[in-house]
Formats: sequence, structure tokens, C-alpha cells
Amino acid sequence: MGHFFFENFRFLILCWIALGLITFLYLIYSKRRAPYGRHVKKKHGILIDNSFGWFIMELPALIIMPVLSLQNTDNPFVILIVFIWFLHYFNRSIIFPLRINTKKKRIPILIVLSAFTFNTINGLFNGYHVQINVSETNIFEFNIILGVLIFFIGMIINVKSDNKLISLRKEKMGYKIPNGKLFNFVSCPNYLGEIIEWFGFFILVPSIASLSFFLWTSFNLIPRALNHHEWYNEKFKNYPKNRKAVIPFIL
Repeated sequence: MGHFFFENFRFLILCWIALGLITFLYLIYSKRRAPYGRHVKKKHGILIDNSFGWFIMELPALIIMPVLSLQNTDNPFVILIVFIWFLHYFNRSIIFPLRINTKKKRIPILIVLSAFTFNTINGLFNGYHVQINVSETNIFEFNIILGVLIFFIGMIINVKSDNKLISLRKEKMGYKIPNGKLFNFVSCPNYLGEIIEWFGFFILVPSIASLSFFLWTSFNLIPRALNHHEWYNEKFKNYPKNRKAVIPFIL
């Protein structure tokens, strides 16, 4: 199995990217809303606690990629890569589920299993690449500094936007229009931030594995942002008309 994976690594990732593109095109043209959060209905099958679901579906990424990568522990560049990966996923799998304040909300187990599968495969691809292909590098090279900078800009946008949404939930007054900072330009700056994060990661670790992660993030979050944007416009008659879904002034 390991030999097959090694021999066909690039081909498997290209197939993975193609699957992501097909999924993206389906979600865009079908305009189907993924059943999570505000879009969950009772017809969407078995539901579990929202916070627990988040923990389960993000956990493989927190574990698999660092475990594979850190077999090369003498390389400071690898330690940097694993640090920023772990930082993101520690927030997403441990801190975020404890903060989201959605005690009564449920998430379909199908969504949890789908995300669990994605994070497992994505963690394998990226961890394997770092373990096998990343050599010792001067961490002060331009692309590394630029990649880390872009990653943390995206992470700050993502976390601050999540904080804004969490603060609105704490008011317990139902859904409200989020305003302020990037919310004045797009409906989902939290998704924009995450897309920026993994673009930065691709610059930091340029490879077909990190490219597949950036593309899959975009393939997943852009349709989701469009769904949210459409929902906001349906629910709030006074929703700002000049606000875009995820990319300021463009989309």
C-alpha cells in the first residue's frame, strides 16, 4: 500500500483536485445548500451535537499531518510548517467548538463524516509530502517569510470574523446582520480569511499537495459563502446591496 501511494502520489493528488473541481461545479450550478448551520433541516438524516461534530471532523487534520511530518524532526523548516498547521487546526478542532455557543444546534452526521474523510486525505497528502520531499531550508528565504505573513493575515481575518459572529450569537436575539471591518464588504470574511491562509501555506510549501489544499478550500468555501450571501438577502430586506459574498468588490 505504501509503495503504491509513493509511486502514484502525484496522480492521486491530481485525481483529488479533479474531484474537488467536480464538486465545486456541482455546488455552483445546482445552487444546493450544504446542510449545516442555518441550512440544516430535519430531513437531513441523523443529527449530532454541533460542537462535538466540529471536534470530530477537524481532528484528523490536527493529528495526521504533524505525525507524518515530524518524522523529519531535525529540520527547522518542517517544524515551522507543522507549527502553523497545528496552530490552525488546534483552533478549529479544540478551541472553536468550545466557543461557538450553539448548544441547541445539530449537524448532520453525513457532513461530519464527509469533513472527517476530507481532513484525513488532506492530512495524508500534505504530511506525506513534507515527510518525503521537504529538505532543510533557510527559513528566512523570501517565499517562506511571505507565505507565513500571508498565512497569519488570513488567520487573523478568520479568527476575528469568527469572534464577531460568536459575539452576535451570545446576544441570543436570533440571526442579525454582521457589520464592521470586512463584514462591510463581504458576507463571509471568515471564509475569505481561511482561503488566504491556505494560499499563504501554498507559497510557504509550494507543492501539488499544498496546491490541492488551497484549491479544495476554495472549492468548498466559495459555494458556501454564496449560499450564506443568498440567505442573508432573503432574510433581511435591508441587507447591504453593495456587499459581496466572499471576495470584496468581485464575488
